[in-house]
Amino acid sequence: MGECQRVVIIGWDGAGNFVRQAQTPTLDNIAARGVIGYEAQTVMPTISAQCWGSLLHGVSPEKHGLTNDIAARESFAADSPYPSLFRVIREREPNAKLAAFSSWHPINAGIIEDGLDVHKETAEAEALADEEAARLPETTTAGIQRITRKDKKIALAAASYIRANPDFRLLFVQFDLPDAAGHQEGYDTGHQWRSIESTDEHTGIIEDALEAEGLLENSLLILVSDHGGGGEHPNDHGSGHPMDRSIFWCCAGPGIAAGNRLDERITITDTAAVAARALGLPMPEAWDARVPEGLFWSSIQAIDKLILQAGVNRFVENRKLAANVFMLVRAYNYGRQGRRQPVQ
Repeated sequence: MGECQRVVIIGWDGAGNFVRQAQTPTLDNIAARGVIGYEAQTVMPTISAQCWGSLLHGVSPEKHGLTNDIAARESFAADSPYPSLFRVIREREPNAKLAAFSSWHPINAGIIEDGLDVHKETAEAEALADEEAARLPETTTAGIQRITRKDKKIALAAASYIRANPDFRLLFVQFDLPDAAGHQEGYDTGHQWRSIESTDEHTGIIEDALEAEGLLENSLLILVSDHGGGGEHPNDHGSGHPMDRSIFWCCAGPGIAAGNRLDERITITDTAAVAARALGLPMPEAWDARVPEGLFWSSIQAIDKLILQAGVNRFVENRKLAANVFMLVRAYNYGRQGRRQPVQ
């Protein structure tokens, strides 16, 4: 049985872990209800198609084979041994409502498989936002302003979808503004921090829609970046430099061990496993993705039960049993950090 009724994954393209320098009340509020890490690792090379491909397909770029050029011109193979999270859900739940909203065309065109009955919307670069989205603060360049409006349009469209389809199972949203600002103005700069703040506002539109429909309580929210930038070049990414490879990863919702620290390094690839676990779906054997230790309460409670049965809090006389318990101690201690209440 799954931990929640739906999963919402919101990607902040190019934000890396630079969110720490920006004012992000939406992200902060979600993190306060769940967990956040600022040293999660993305894949190599640190390029969008490779990174988003690994997030959605649960494997390394060497396996899924995606690049920006390939994703822009080809549909992902429907019979690939490395199915996307969307395909995993569709094969188990033929009637599930699935949706993807993206500011970057290749995600819907070439990273998510065709033929899965996924509701897809991509904002065109030249498209003007509606009256609400047009009332935006001035930005540094016309190009950045267009991306800002495009992202706002995506946020409003996703919110509209939520209101019309409250029984959806998976919603994926990608915002492009932080990466656009990084390329034009430099990564981890004041200009990019402001773009991250705008992206936080756009994320808030989606969270507000979930709350207004009474869906937050039964929804798992994952906020994540695909890569950073500025490592080997101030306006680019792609290298293994920590500025390019380190990303933030945040998760909140039913079953999440809120308050725990993500001491274990999570990877962008693991996002697929976390989402599948939350929805109660088995992970494909071909996936590299795995669920981090102690992320879900149920795994911590299982460890608690075993340890209490073993009598670790008093004295373990059976040496064989003690050896087995020792193997659980690290995971147990990890899960206990930041615990808000003891297991009954």
